Amino acid sequence: MIRLIASDLDGTLLKNGAQALSPEVFELLPALRKKGIHFVAASGRQYANIRRLFAPLQDEISYVAENGSLCMHEGKMVASGQIDRDLANEIILAARRQPDCSLLYSSPEKCYVEKGNDRLYDHIKNHVHYDVELADDLTQLDALCLKVAICNFDGADRSFGYFREKYQDRIKIVTSGNIWFDFIAPNADKGTGLAAIASALEIRPEECMTFGDQYNDIEMLAFTPNSYAMDTCAKGVERYAAHQTSSVEEVIRTLL
Repeated sequence: MIRLIASDLDGTLLKNGAQALSPEVFELLPALRKKGIHFVAASGRQYANIRRLFAPLQDEISYVAENGSLCMHEGKMVASGQIDRDLANEIILAARRQPDCSLLYSSPEKCYVEKGNDRLYDHIKNHVHYDVELADDLTQLDALCLKVAICNFDGADRSFGYFREKYQDRIKIVTSGNIWFDFIAPNADKGTGLAAIASALEIRPEECMTFGDQYNDIEMLAFTPNSYAMDTCAKGVERYAAHQTSSVEEVIRTLL
């Protein structure tokens, strides 16, 4: 019996660049709750941003945010990951030397973009709707570092290979959509965050169902035998899932 559903957002519940959930999602979640099925939103997005997306149901679900670097259940942090500041600063300096790489620094409370990067700031503030602040220099921030993200508006694959080769032995690097890739703590991923929430609820992996489309979802997909990769997933992600689907909502309806 399924007792928990965890779904990625961008490319999974949010399709074709959408920044708002479909009305059907807000009909299905209360129906799941009535059947005793808990919902977890699992995303590379900021915690505050995900909560806004799910209003007015934001207090009825759990969250795996920042690709597992900040996991919240019933208003309490159940798992987290931090990046060593020296390593974060090294990545920031390396990204500055690469063409077309824009930097986003995530802390528990907000994220930061360096002054002068108007395109990224506008995208984060007005399109994605994050809590974002401009900073003079990301390497001088006092805030804890949950994640460093690099955006390449021409496609993440243009820059990802360079950083993977340079840093994969020191930090976890995952693609997080078509234009993003993230650096996160080695102990942080969506699967670890989901496991912490499932443990708090005394739910076994075989009682969970997961959905995802990118390589930041693979640990979550591998967590349970009831996993679905989206038909539009990044090449190879389907190998980590038991099934494929074109619609999360369609699969959820079969449980009701």
